Amino acid sequence: MSQPLMPKATAVWLVENSTLTFDQIADFCGLHALEIQGIADDEVAVGIQGLDPVSRNQLTRDEIERCQTDPSAALKLATHDLPQPLKRTKGPRYTPVAKRQDKPDGVAWLARHHPELKDSQIARLIGTTKNTIVAVRERTHWNSSQIRPRDPVLLGLCNQVDLNQMVEKARRAAERAGITLPKPPEIEADTNPETTYNPYVLPD
Repeated sequence: MSQPLMPKATAVWLVENSTLTFDQIADFCGLHALEIQGIADDEVAVGIQGLDPVSRNQLTRDEIERCQTDPSAALKLATHDLPQPLKRTKGPRYTPVAKRQDKPDGVAWLARHHPELKDSQIARLIGTTKNTIVAVRERTHWNSSQIRPRDPVLLGLCNQVDLNQMVEKARRAAERAGITLPKPPEIEADTNPETTYNPYVLPD
């Protein structure tokens, strides 16, 4: 059976954007069902941006809906007479060297104001590594003394639409799991210019 281009990235997208069973996604992408479950649990393919097979003419919406209503049905790869050119993915944009040093600041801001986000979601959102995120959270980052939580949207590391979607997805997952999310800390203005204020304070 023919497989889609970049099967693991396609599996990530199908897990996130459909109600297909693990077996259906596994059969279509040529992967094991346990691997698909690992993707759903953020244990496999961490950091891989999902690849939309519909926009790349590898699947149709009708085909996905057909298989969603019939768990025993198998997805069929769309066929074309001519190969279709690949479009740029919607993954993290190239980050200029001048902005890369801002990523820890963006990680600190997300960890502080959106504790519902998993490390894998933060990594996907601003294009950083899990090791960097853990180092920022645990204050073991080599530049911890200089890290200041700053909005990654204002830093140009991601856009507001993607951030809102990721946060909403994380909150829905937390609600389904019965997890009570802590309220993000309020930002207090420092009215004394003589005071040295370090906003790099993450919740316990």
